[in-house]
Amino acid sequence: MRILHFVTGGFSGATQVAIELVRAAHAKAPGSAMLALRRKRHTELARVEALRAEGLPVELVAGWSHLATVLSLARIARRRRPDVLVAHGFSDHLWGRFAGLLAGVPRLVHVEHNSRERYTAWRRWQTRWLARRTALFVGVSEGVRRSLLALGMPEGRTIAIPNGTRLERFADAPAHPYAERVPGIVMAARFASQKDHATLLRALALLRERGPRPPLLLAGGGSARHERAARALCTRLGLDDQVRFLGHRPDLPALLMGHQLAVLSSHYEGMPLSLVEAMAAGCAVVGSAVPGIREMLVDGEDGRLVPHEDAAALADVLERLLADPAAAGAMASRGRARALSEFTMARMLARYEQAFAALPDRAALRAAAGP
Repeated sequence: MRILHFVTGGFSGATQVAIELVRAAHAKAPGSAMLALRRKRHTELARVEALRAEGLPVELVAGWSHLATVLSLARIARRRRPDVLVAHGFSDHLWGRFAGLLAGVPRLVHVEHNSRERYTAWRRWQTRWLARRTALFVGVSEGVRRSLLALGMPEGRTIAIPNGTRLERFADAPAHPYAERVPGIVMAARFASQKDHATLLRALALLRERGPRPPLLLAGGGSARHERAARALCTRLGLDDQVRFLGHRPDLPALLMGHQLAVLSSHYEGMPLSLVEAMAAGCAVVGSAVPGIREMLVDGEDGRLVPHEDAAALADVLERLLADPAAAGAMASRGRARALSEFTMARMLARYEQAFAALPDRAALRAAAGP
């Protein structure tokens, strides 16, 4: 079975999942999986070339308009002739499936990576029209699956496959005892409207008023506009000497394993890989209590949850973790154990392979739908 994965070229969590699916399939059977990235203004071409240097078949899709995206991807699909087109994320799942229909791809899959998206009435209608022609709907967490069902997707073809990642990169975490790490904070997240860097910065300012001044490292690329807003807020809060904007960091595992705390402050999520990686790295993790994060953590057991956009609550939690490294380290150990048991790449890949093997084609979907 030849599978074409289509996803944004912004190198978000959705992009990383698609890359790993292509990488794993290509390792088993070279040429069986392909990756198409919708080109964006901030697509990092060096990262695209690095994927190609691995031997992965990667193509860039025009992204300057939705019509251009559909036509560009349809041309690739006609040339590559996949048996399955997997369209990841909003709104790419729309343009990807329209391109698949145009190119005559027999099986279409929609993978939703977030629990909340900007579905206008027109986009909802398009999604439901495409649903009758789509073989499978995948939510990257149970919360995302429920959001798909709320959109009207068919329950019998809608499943949850939790995200996983390559946790072997964090095998050295036990060699970095919690007490010997820098008592600082890492947030690994791209700059985007979805991410809530502002609440974390405000919490850091509150901490500073109380005395603690932990360093904060912000790792990730993304939107230049949102990064400028975060930098401006950092300056207004008087935190420039405490906060570092690192950009994309290929050495993220080492960065995490060298620090005690990892925070994901967000407005909504699907199932964030950055949080899984922080848990595997042995950090004490703190996340916003929003769908996609609150399903991952048992508050006080393997991580801490704080109310959405509540800087004071976040400051309180960070202050307690910094003040009691023994308790924080024990929680971090439990979080690492959970990541290694539940969020592995092997587990995610096996579930996708099983799901893809049972896909009906469009003729079967039409027959099942009846006259």
